[in-house]
Amino acid sequence: MEKKRDKDYWSPYIAGAFAGLVLVLSVWITGKYFGASTSFVRSAGLIEKAFDAERVGQTEYFVETTPKIDWQWMFVAGVFFGALIAAKASGTFKVQAVPGMWQAKFGSNIAPRAIVAFLGGTVAMFGARLADG
Repeated sequence: MEKKRDKDYWSPYIAGAFAGLVLVLSVWITGKYFGASTSFVRSAGLIEKAFDAERVGQTEYFVETTPKIDWQWMFVAGVFFGALIAAKASGTFKVQAVPGMWQAKFGSNIAPRAIVAFLGGTVAMFGARLADG
């Protein structure tokens, strides 16, 4: 497969503008902002509920709201599947444990990459939840 050139990808400015338009339409139509971190918390609650439903009801966060699949959760699922479909359709999809840029700077060992990715995701999720996102 030939390597994709930069002009084969969407401009991040155009994609960002479309994302902003979707956000404006979301607020205008539903009166709610979309986000992702709440959906991850709800997913964790749903998984925990499958094993111990009583304990989930006692968790401080889930006293006011029960873990459920709602429009925001479906939005996050749609982002995942939409990106997967777009990558497959454009021919740019590939499974890659260690990205080329990381490999060039730090080597091809997957363990440090996995640890840094996990820690980065943890910090980002903590910040999003701290900001009530």
